[in-house]
Amino acid sequence: MVFPTVLLKLAEWLLCQLLADSCYRAAMRMKNCGFLITNTKNPSHRSSPSSQAQQQPPQSPFPPVTKCSLQGRESEALVCDIHGALLRPQSFFPYFMLVAFEGGSIFRALLLLLSCPVLWVLDHELKLRAMIFISFCGLRVRDMESVSRAVLPKFYLEGLNAHAYEVLASAGRKVVFTSVPRVMVEGFLREYLSVDDVVGTELQTLGGYFTGLVSGSGLLVKHRALKAYFGERKPEIGLGGPSFHDHLFISLCKEGYLVTQEEAKGSTGSAVLPRSKYPKPLVFHDGRLAFLPTPLATLSMFLWLPLGIVLAIFRLLVGIYLPYKLAIFLGTLSGVKFNISGSRPARSGPRKGVLYVCTHRTLLDPVFLSTSLGQPLTAVTYSLSKMSEIIAPIRTVRLTRDRAKDGETMQKLLSEGDLVVCPEGTTCREPYLLRFSSLFAELADEIVPVAMDAHVSMFYGTTASGLKCLDPIFFLMNPRPCYHVRVLEKVPPELTCAGGLSSHEVANNIQKQLAHALGFECTSLTRRDKYMMLAGNEGIVKEKKKKRTF
Repeated sequence: MVFPTVLLKLAEWLLCQLLADSCYRAAMRMKNCGFLITNTKNPSHRSSPSSQAQQQPPQSPFPPVTKCSLQGRESEALVCDIHGALLRPQSFFPYFMLVAFEGGSIFRALLLLLSCPVLWVLDHELKLRAMIFISFCGLRVRDMESVSRAVLPKFYLEGLNAHAYEVLASAGRKVVFTSVPRVMVEGFLREYLSVDDVVGTELQTLGGYFTGLVSGSGLLVKHRALKAYFGERKPEIGLGGPSFHDHLFISLCKEGYLVTQEEAKGSTGSAVLPRSKYPKPLVFHDGRLAFLPTPLATLSMFLWLPLGIVLAIFRLLVGIYLPYKLAIFLGTLSGVKFNISGSRPARSGPRKGVLYVCTHRTLLDPVFLSTSLGQPLTAVTYSLSKMSEIIAPIRTVRLTRDRAKDGETMQKLLSEGDLVVCPEGTTCREPYLLRFSSLFAELADEIVPVAMDAHVSMFYGTTASGLKCLDPIFFLMNPRPCYHVRVLEKVPPELTCAGGLSSHEVANNIQKQLAHALGFECTSLTRRDKYMMLAGNEGIVKEKKKKRTF
């Protein structure tokens, strides 16, 4: 009877300690947020000068990151953390949500969202362990590699602190120490920020899957890891946040600088790194979420999801079965925003149809062009799922990638009517145009460029690694999806192949014209470049091997 009694008392003591500790942390959080009102806020009780001095926060021993000189740092070593220093968002929760949603499933993301009340009262270490377990338990290693390569870099770049990045870029050697899982940040830090080494928390794996547990060494402690890495030598520069652990971390450096929350926000938004100063152009990225999934934003998405599905089906049926003008009217009432400019071009002759050359933003480009012009069009595509072909309100013809056969097919279609082609061969979300295939220029002299752009706020309507058949559904699920359609002037005869130009010259000229109209940048990247980077394949739809929905 002695052993059960001792065990019971031990369990009782442990429970009391956990409850007391959790309640204390919750109370302190409420006090910091202003929920607990004390007598010091009562103007009738004036405090003495000595008590006011005691209430003032102590001055930090480290200067702000904006005071760091950038000159002559080429031979110096810099250490920092991505969380709290390089990234402006103070919470790493949104990035775990991206892993859970894009790498796992919508159910894993919902579980992580439902855990927020529990995470709120946990300390930093327990919170991090809980998010790691929920996000990674049972997740395939290759799925995490895909997320770290194709999804996370976009959000990391958008959250990069401009001041901290300038200091990082000025240093000769860069080492990042972080308590977050190394697999979440190493790819981005090495490829985009040219970091020499990344030391982070290691995760356990079993048979190609994550167990959700950290390795035997536990969560990385930055100041201990720095001592083990550098030994007796002190790195020249250290960047850290306002936390006590960061103070310990940067105190081991010759120079220490703080990135406070106020510095990260900036009075005029100066801490936001503009796209023009990105260390590497972001042309390709994948994933369905078009927003940073903070807890409030993720909750809003889940609340919107049932209505969004119904709304997407309604918008789809309207576009398929109703006349063009009525479809535009009801689509606008449902929240779809149309920006249409230009007019239908005049025909030079009755023999052949007009070839519309469009930029490619989503699979709905030809549909919105047909609706804008108020006439039926035929669209050609290199790869399209069966479901997309079935639900398409216009005629679609699949090409074979054989140049001779595809040329004959397009010539025949042009003899029957107007044709839409997207010479980029694949969609691109960012303000770039991929290289134009020159095949279209060899087939027609009646060429009309069409500048198309799409904007979403919640879900992307394109994917490289998910189910492409759901692309139109996801686009139409957005609360207010927007499409810009600008029909440009017909290409003059002297700028076509009939005027003596080569097909490549014609294609390049039209690419530049469309890029200028949209304010985009021309690239020489191709469809193959996109899919090899994002999905590791050629980008050909295979119906028998379907991946997850989300």
